[in-house]
Amino acid sequence: MLALVTIFGDLQYPLAKLVMAILLAVFFALVILYTARARRGAALYVRPIGGLSAMNEAIGRATEMGKPVLYVPGMGDVDNIQTIAAVVILSGVAKLAASYDTRTIVPIRSPMLFPVAEETVRNAFVDAGRPDSFNRDDVRFLSNDQFAFTAGVTGIMLRERPAANIYMGAFWAESLILAETGFLAGAIQIAGTANVSQLPFFVAACDYTLIGEELYAASAYLSKNPELLGSLKASDVSKVMWGAIILIGTLAASNSFLDRFLDRAFGLPTFADLFTFTTGD
Repeated sequence: MLALVTIFGDLQYPLAKLVMAILLAVFFALVILYTARARRGAALYVRPIGGLSAMNEAIGRATEMGKPVLYVPGMGDVDNIQTIAAVVILSGVAKLAASYDTRTIVPIRSPMLFPVAEETVRNAFVDAGRPDSFNRDDVRFLSNDQFAFTAGVTGIMLRERPAANIYMGAFWAESLILAETGFLAGAIQIAGTANVSQLPFFVAACDYTLIGEELYAASAYLSKNPELLGSLKASDVSKVMWGAIILIGTLAASNSFLDRFLDRAFGLPTFADLFTFTTGD
């Protein structure tokens, strides 16, 4: 290790960039490995997510009651990463609802998102073997204005009385209005967003909430797409590796017992010494 540091130090190559390059290479190797395994049909373990496990319950409840499912894919445009994740989840939800011959109402705020959502729901019904059950009027463009759209969605809740409300994607000030109205209408509610400021409102008014990156994990969980599953599995393994590296580095750099043990037992330089060596003038 000291030899590597000396070589790259002489070349004035930042050690931090070398470490980052190695970590990125390891991550991409894991993505390729798990994606290949998923394509071969290997069963990859995906950590359970409570909100997604409740999807079957929510849609089954709507089927038993003879009521529709309301799916709101957020307030973002089609170029928002949360909206993209919401559309992938929509495909799984619509396919499951179609298999039960249950309507899926999808209100849309963005004009650019409207044809994408319509085609996603149409394909879901085709994949479920019920193309004739698809009703294009259930995918509705309401308004590009934030609160006009919110008013339209709450109106659907009170008129159509959906048994399950699912909110996925980017939400802002309208989150509590939507969640409170759905709660008062008696629907089971599942929400997910990466906007941290809106999570407390969803947690307070919804039955299940996907927090942060769980929104992105949900797309792999429902779609079973090999590329998405491979990325998710690689991300999970990488987090364990990064956590172990951070823990070892923290212990070593703080002149702890581990640092002294490595120094005395193997004659290795301490992390603090390496840091001073590589960053000194």
